[in-house]
Amino acid sequence: MNSTVPYTLTRLHTIMVPEPGNPLEVEGVLNPASGRTPDGQLYLLPRLVAEGNVSRVGMAKVVLADGVPIGVEREGVVLAPDAGWERALDHSGTEDPRVTWVPTLGLHVMTYVAFGPLGPRSALAVSADLRTWRRLGPIHFEYQEELDADLNLCSNKDIVVFPEVVPGPGGVPCYAMIHRPTWDIGWIRPGEGFHVPAGITDDRPGMWISYAPAEQVQQDVAALVHQHDSRLLALPEFPFELLKVGAGPAPIRVPEGWLLIHHGVSGEITDPWSTGNKVRYAAGAMILDADDPSRVIARTAEPLLAPETDDELVGTVGNVVFPTAIEEVDGTVFVFYGMADAKIGVARLDRVPAQ
Repeated sequence: MNSTVPYTLTRLHTIMVPEPGNPLEVEGVLNPASGRTPDGQLYLLPRLVAEGNVSRVGMAKVVLADGVPIGVEREGVVLAPDAGWERALDHSGTEDPRVTWVPTLGLHVMTYVAFGPLGPRSALAVSADLRTWRRLGPIHFEYQEELDADLNLCSNKDIVVFPEVVPGPGGVPCYAMIHRPTWDIGWIRPGEGFHVPAGITDDRPGMWISYAPAEQVQQDVAALVHQHDSRLLALPEFPFELLKVGAGPAPIRVPEGWLLIHHGVSGEITDPWSTGNKVRYAAGAMILDADDPSRVIARTAEPLLAPETDDELVGTVGNVVFPTAIEEVDGTVFVFYGMADAKIGVARLDRVPAQ
């Protein structure tokens, strides 16, 4: 593996802030998904946070000027914590959506964090138009004897789905997803501590990849919920990601393989449920092998984008750049990201010309 990833991110501006007087946004708008409706219109699906840290997924039309996103027009809420497993006594939410358009299914696939009675769990929903979503339910990771662990015990976030069928274990065509399990289950059962899978000596949260056979999913999209053959993809490695790493937007196909924008966290976490930890979230990137996306062939040793502006440094959780969506507009690729857990910004993704 080398550290050469021939891409750069250039911040542009803030494009969405909480709407004054809107009770659904009093604690922030952040970490959006994105997609296009059947008429080709580009939308963001931001996380809207109401009082009490209750999150919903909104829908907002992207306003362009000369092909550059400059703002949004709100169109309401498309997913709220209406299911029992998305609601807890002190915290409820459909949080941090990521959306992938999967042409072979003719559907947008949304992964999101359902914050229910046992904390954050990964879940799926699908839609043909971005407006009406059908829940497929929580994701279930099949038991693997060699891991000697049940991934379903763990909280899991930062789930993204590949837009195309990829080679799975043994070359079987599969739909794949990247996810970020956290091994500390002491918050569910005090004193229980970390339950790290066999063969893993580093308990820091990293990215894993898992698969669902394409034939089964194409017969019934609900089969996407049943994930098999989970394996480690990447652990923290460089200074800007020493605490943990997680996926950003869904991977996109590039000449080098699959480009995965990710976030890395550095600093110190003293309380995983507090907003007062001294941490920094920055954006990096990896290249995954096109023929085996479980193999990282390059990654950035330094962040492509780190908190610098006031909107990135000050907010609900300061010092945060959190990329979650990627879209092409008239040949230019843009990355949308959460700013300090309070606002949404946009950056331009460029490929560095070969020397």
